[in-house]
Amino acid sequence: MVESTERQSHIARTLVNAFKPLMEADPHGFRTKFRKMAADPFAFYRGSACLFYADMDALEDKWADERTSRVWIHGDLHAENFGTYMSSTGALTFDINDFDEAYLGHFSWDLRRFVTSLALLCWQKALPEEAVRGMAATFLNSYLDQVDHYAGAGGNDFALQLDNTEGTIHRVLQTARAARRTDLLDAMTIIEDNERHFRDDRLTRRLDDAERAKVHESFDRYLQTIPESKKSAREVFYTVKDIVGKKGFGIGSAGLPAYNVLIEGYNEAQENDIVLSFKQGNIAAPSRVVTDERVRDYFEHDGHRTVISQRSLQVHTDTFLGYTTLDGVGFVVDELSPYKLDLSWDNLTEPSEIEPVLVDLGRATAKVHCASDQDSDQDLVSFQTEDAISNVLDGRRDEFVSDIIDFSIDYASTVRADHALFVDGFRENKIAGVPST
Repeated sequence: MVESTERQSHIARTLVNAFKPLMEADPHGFRTKFRKMAADPFAFYRGSACLFYADMDALEDKWADERTSRVWIHGDLHAENFGTYMSSTGALTFDINDFDEAYLGHFSWDLRRFVTSLALLCWQKALPEEAVRGMAATFLNSYLDQVDHYAGAGGNDFALQLDNTEGTIHRVLQTARAARRTDLLDAMTIIEDNERHFRDDRLTRRLDDAERAKVHESFDRYLQTIPESKKSAREVFYTVKDIVGKKGFGIGSAGLPAYNVLIEGYNEAQENDIVLSFKQGNIAAPSRVVTDERVRDYFEHDGHRTVISQRSLQVHTDTFLGYTTLDGVGFVVDELSPYKLDLSWDNLTEPSEIEPVLVDLGRATAKVHCASDQDSDQDLVSFQTEDAISNVLDGRRDEFVSDIIDFSIDYASTVRADHALFVDGFRENKIAGVPST
C-alpha cells in the first residue's frame, strides 16, 4: 500500500511538473486530456511521455555510450505515431509522424517506448505474452536489419511508398492517395462573395484586429524559415486569405495555443487553397532528463527544436514545415494536409496480421534514426548513427533484442498499474491544478 501511494504521488508530481504552465492556461483542456488518458492504459501511456522519461532517467542503459546516448530520437515513439505524408518531392510516403517530443537521447529509448506500446496494444487485444514477444522480436530485428543496411551501403534515400509496400501499409497509402484537397477545404471553409474563408464552429474563434496583426507578422517570420529549395517562387502563393484561433487537439497537445492560416496556394483558383497550422511548441519530454547544455542551448525555442529535429529525422520533409514566434513564444508551422492518414490498429487483431506491419515499422524507425533531410542544417550529431549503433551492438544483437523485450513486457505491466493509480488519483482530485469535476 505504501509503495502504491508513493508511486501515485510520483505520477501526479511528474505530470504537474511537466504540464503546470499549460494546466494553468487551460485547466478545462487538461481535464479533457486526463479524461482521455483515463480511458485505457494505452491512452494513458500516450499522454504521459514525461513519466516514461522520468523512469528512463533512473534506468541503467547498457546500450548507451558516448555516441548512442546522443542521437536524434523521435521521443514519443508508440504504435499510433505512424502514418502518411506528402514529401517535398511529391511522393506519398508512410513514415513516423508527430515530432513534438523529438530531441537527442538514447537510441534505445525509442525502441523501449515503441515495444512497450506494442505490448499494451496487444494486451488490450488479449494476445498471449509469447505472441507479443515474437512480434516485438520481428520489429526489433527488422530495425536492426535496416540499420545494418545503412551501415553497409550508406545513403539515406529509403522510404516506404506506393512502389515498395504491400498489405496494410500499401492500403493506407492508397487510401491517402484517394483523398482530395477540396474535401478538406469544404469541411473547414466556405466561399462567400467569391472569397474563401474559415467556417465558424466550436473549435475556432475569430481574432480581433490586434491579434490578427500579430499572427500575420509571425507568418512573415515563418516564411524566412522555409528552405529555399522548398519555397515557392509564385507571387500569389503565400497570400493570406483568413486566420482563426484553433482549439481541440489530441491527447498530447492540450492547452497549447494554435491558429489556422488560409493561404492562396498554387494559383488563384478556389479549389487549391492551403491551410497551415500554427501550434505552440511544447517542451520535449526527453529534454527533462537530458542534461547536455550544448543540446539545450542549441535551439531558439521549442518550435525551432521541433522543426530542426524533424528535418534531422525525416527525409524530404513537408514543403511547408517551418517555425516562427508569437509574443516571444515558439510555434511550429505545417500544412493541414488531406494526404495525412494515421495507421489504424482497429482491424489488426491477429499476430499473422500484425507481423508484416511491424516489419515495415521497424524499417521506418531505423530510417528516422539513420537518415536526415537534405535541408537539415544541424551539427549536433556529427557521426553516422548507424555506425554508432552497429558498434555498440557488435556481437550482442540477440542480447540486445532480449533486453528490450524483457524491459518492455515488464514496463507494460507497470503502465497498467500506473493507469489504475492515475485514474484513482484523478477521480479523488489528487492531481493539483486539474480537478476531476
